[in-house]
Amino acid sequence: MNITITGRNIELTDGLKSAVEEKLGKLDKYFSSEATAHVTLSVEKDRQKIEVTIPVKGSIIRSEQVSNDMYVSIDLVEEVIERQLKRYRHKLIARQQEAKGYFKEDFLSGEIPEEDDVQIIRSKRFGMKPMYPEDACVQMELLGHSFFVFRNAETDEVNVVYKRRGNTYGLIEPEF
Repeated sequence: MNITITGRNIELTDGLKSAVEEKLGKLDKYFSSEATAHVTLSVEKDRQKIEVTIPVKGSIIRSEQVSNDMYVSIDLVEEVIERQLKRYRHKLIARQQEAKGYFKEDFLSGEIPEEDDVQIIRSKRFGMKPMYPEDACVQMELLGHSFFVFRNAETDEVNVVYKRRGNTYGLIEPEF
């Protein structure tokens, strides 16, 4: 797996680079040599943040970890990605034909633990009246949810607003 490291408000020392390469190098047992991990290290006040994004055909494996020590954040992000890979392995096997170029064969052909199956325990239906993203954020806050699905009054498409860290909001729009 190839690793691309960038830094924001931080000097990328050889120690940091080698720590990232060593920790994410443990993921080599899951990925082929064609996969690329994009790593961004950043510092905001006392927050040491690492973001890892690994694009694979049809989806993205991503984790973001924050702590007061960059080396702790690096350790945490590797653990989270490894857990994600183990949890979603059955999805990859279902699409094994598409994923062959990105993952090693022995990872895809391994047994799937029963407890990792995704179970939908509740389904909800609701009407979606057109509204602006700002109104959707207000509605989300009133409901006390962390996301809200709505029909955008400007584009007439289904969008999602979600709460981000720092009392900010995000908007997800479909791309065709």
